[in-house]
Amino acid sequence: MTLKTATPWPAMSIAQAHDLLTAPGQPFEMDEMVIRGVSMRVWKNAPPTLRDVLLAGRAHGAKDFLVYEDERATFEDFYRASLTFAHDLIKNGVKKGDRVAIVMRNFPEWPVAFFGASIAGAIVTPLNAWWTGPELEYGLTDSGAKILILDAERMERLREHLPNCPDLTRVYVSRESEEIAHPMIVRMEGVIGGTNSWKTLPELAMPDIDLTPEDDATIFYTSGTTGKPKGALGTHRNIVSNIMASAISGARTYLRRGETPPAPDPDAPQRATLLSVPFFHATGCFAVLSPSLFAGAKLVLMRKWEPELAMQLIERERVTGCGGVPTIAWQLIEHPARANYDLSSLESVSYGGAPSAPELVRRIVESFPKSLPGNGWGMTETSATFTHHQGEDYENRPDSCGPAVPVCDMKILDADGRELPAGQVGELYGKGPNVAKLYWNKPEATAQTFIAGWVRTGDLARIDEEGFCYIIDRAKDMLIRGGENIYCVEVENVLYEHPAVMDAALVGVPHKQLGEEPAAVVTLKPGTSATEQELRAFVAERIAAFKVPTKVVFWPETLPRNANGKILKNELKKVFVQG
Repeated sequence: MTLKTATPWPAMSIAQAHDLLTAPGQPFEMDEMVIRGVSMRVWKNAPPTLRDVLLAGRAHGAKDFLVYEDERATFEDFYRASLTFAHDLIKNGVKKGDRVAIVMRNFPEWPVAFFGASIAGAIVTPLNAWWTGPELEYGLTDSGAKILILDAERMERLREHLPNCPDLTRVYVSRESEEIAHPMIVRMEGVIGGTNSWKTLPELAMPDIDLTPEDDATIFYTSGTTGKPKGALGTHRNIVSNIMASAISGARTYLRRGETPPAPDPDAPQRATLLSVPFFHATGCFAVLSPSLFAGAKLVLMRKWEPELAMQLIERERVTGCGGVPTIAWQLIEHPARANYDLSSLESVSYGGAPSAPELVRRIVESFPKSLPGNGWGMTETSATFTHHQGEDYENRPDSCGPAVPVCDMKILDADGRELPAGQVGELYGKGPNVAKLYWNKPEATAQTFIAGWVRTGDLARIDEEGFCYIIDRAKDMLIRGGENIYCVEVENVLYEHPAVMDAALVGVPHKQLGEEPAAVVTLKPGTSATEQELRAFVAERIAAFKVPTKVVFWPETLPRNANGKILKNELKKVFVQG
């Protein structure tokens, strides 16, 4: 593949770039396969399973892989810890297909638990660490988790709920300072030790478990419009597809400029990502963790996002990429202390998972001249990355989430199921080797969402002539706050539980950094009273903090509705715009 430089941009179309990159003999070569009765394109050179990702990661040896405060683990250290943990799981009865749940912050033990359980043949089930005790109990019982791995903070939240999870046989607690007097509960450090001591662990054999690309690998929960989360069952192929999806976008950017993508340089400085999104999200696990392990990139973890600490880490660790959600980029750009730190190592500031202002693209280019702005779209059901947008393409189409990665197909259907031509708005459907298999134990929801190999996204979108996707609105009644899905009906149902609330609606209010925030409009029952603070506290006691309305406005009469009785939320949003 040889190109002249200094060609006027764009040097070629998206289709031409993809054809070059996926041609026979190229690293991104594709195959055609029939999976679960559906013909689709797949990455020929992707690692077959998560076990192969772990083995590829080991090849990076003594390079740092995980950095957390004063703790460091090399790729070899991580490999040994993962195998040690896998053998302990197997010794304690874990068999292929058993569910192993993880509930913890972004500690170094999180990826050890994930890969250890994967190579033991388990279906790894990460649960949202921000969930309340009852929400976590639901995830554990719905998945039928046999093993639970959690940190001390989550242990306190779940302790009273463990007796209600009869499938659990063993609980590993990380970062617990006190002795545990319970036959089912053990300290994780008692098995693998602390991060800095992983290097002393023995070299064990890889567990002899038959793993194939189509085997079940993960259950990631996504909120449902009924208020009960649904577990998207993903295969090994679903997850590893992200490894190629992450890499090809950068190569495409070079081709669009008329430049030849650089060949891999083993002597180049190590790439490093400041991870500010949770591992329990598809983005953090599928789009960041696995590709980083495979490619030999360092992950710098933070206990909690703090902009100035982030800048200190970028300078100290020579971080090349950061982002996650638009909030991160805004806070770095606008922080008054930014000039005090050397952030020149940044090459990529990318995000997804929330609406972002087109202005942000321009500000990234101005603030970090070496850094390519990037955006993308995906969902739990697409195992993260489905479209990706970067560099000049993003600068020229800041309101798009990019074209689909080459192994994926998109189409737009109207309400009657007819496919619409380019430029017309309808519901977005996606197909590819990254689309999840089904919803765990929910056949009706599965049948409604996964249709003949296509996933019905619930997003209203249009696709232009060159294949760039534009998300217009969400057909589902959902908003996204800083990357976190909030289904309105769940919050509304909690508000309705308050004895003074007669009518309630949750709407999304635009927010510069978070994309949008939840705000509620309520009508009180005659003769009752409640304050904004009281209602917010009422909600906060019952569901996760990120779902709690940031504002509550009281409506003097029944909320406005259309002829079908549906609340006119666009009318309600005007209250917050005017206010």
